[in-house]
Amino acid sequence: MRENIPEAFQSERLDIRCPRPEDAPLVHAAAVESAAEIREWLPWAIKLPTADEQLEIERGAQQKYRTGEDLRFNLFLKDTNTFVGGSGLHRINWSVPCFEIGYWLRTSMTGQGYITEAVRAVNAFAFEQLGAQRVEIRMSSRNVRSRRVAERVGFPIESIMRKQARENDGSLCDTCVYAMIAPDA
Repeated sequence: MRENIPEAFQSERLDIRCPRPEDAPLVHAAAVESAAEIREWLPWAIKLPTADEQLEIERGAQQKYRTGEDLRFNLFLKDTNTFVGGSGLHRINWSVPCFEIGYWLRTSMTGQGYITEAVRAVNAFAFEQLGAQRVEIRMSSRNVRSRRVAERVGFPIESIMRKQARENDGSLCDTCVYAMIAPDA
């Protein structure tokens, strides 16, 4: 685990930061708005948390961030407090260091390049601030939109693991693994 990880950074149009309890109503509203689109891909969206549960989720995410256990980010348009979506560095292995980027975008913000911008910034944060040696993005092979994000950011596909996981509907699926590694020093 690592402590004292910077809690905020920016991209061209986004403020990217550690979750805060006061974010809960904004995150909850975006999840409710986007449930139909994200439910297929994100297990937490199958049964959305209540507003009170979202507050506890944000508190827990903030604590995990501060201990380096899981680095979830809330994405906001710069200087507006408009919640755009979420990203993060998950499945952390500090001994390498290795991270997996996850992401989701609120429905009303799609098609504007926000998630691609966020993933680029999160990836740079992992390599430049956290000393990453490897960063992965994983998704169902059927999640074409998510695959396009990884490809736009420049992640090469490393493997397709056949029948590696279950979709939220219970069917078996193939998992695509995209990865970047740090250049040899």
